[in-house]
Amino acid sequence: TRLRNMAKTSVLVVAAVVEHEGHYLITQRNESAVFPMLWEFPGGRVEEGESETAALIREVSGRIGVEVSVTQRLADHFHEYDDYEVHLSLFACSLPPGAIPRPIGVKDTRWVRSDEMDDYEFPPADQTSMAKLLNLDH
Repeated sequence: TRLRNMAKTSVLVVAAVVEHEGHYLITQRNESAVFPMLWEFPGGRVEEGESETAALIREVSGRIGVEVSVTQRLADHFHEYDDYEVHLSLFACSLPPGAIPRPIGVKDTRWVRSDEMDDYEFPPADQTSMAKLLNLDH
């Protein structure tokens, strides 16, 4: 275990990795969000007393209007920013048959191939996790 600065606020974030026919679902953050207009796997913060799975279903539904099924944990990543640190957990998820994600709590949604991910700018914590997940290490 590595030592972390205890003075920093630690934020637990969950994200859904939804793959369909070789494409991954990514969402664009709103102009008013932290890291505005950047792209990410849909998800959000885990609230006090909430399970990661419950948070993921709630957050994704609020962003794309679809309730995902969570299948398995894929990766965990810690990323330190100046004032806080993020513990990001990525989960493999699936959409119900025929469900079409639409931007509700996000600016936009896209289905992209792993080789197109470099065309989109992601927040630092997401970028590192994605690189590991998709074997895109630079």
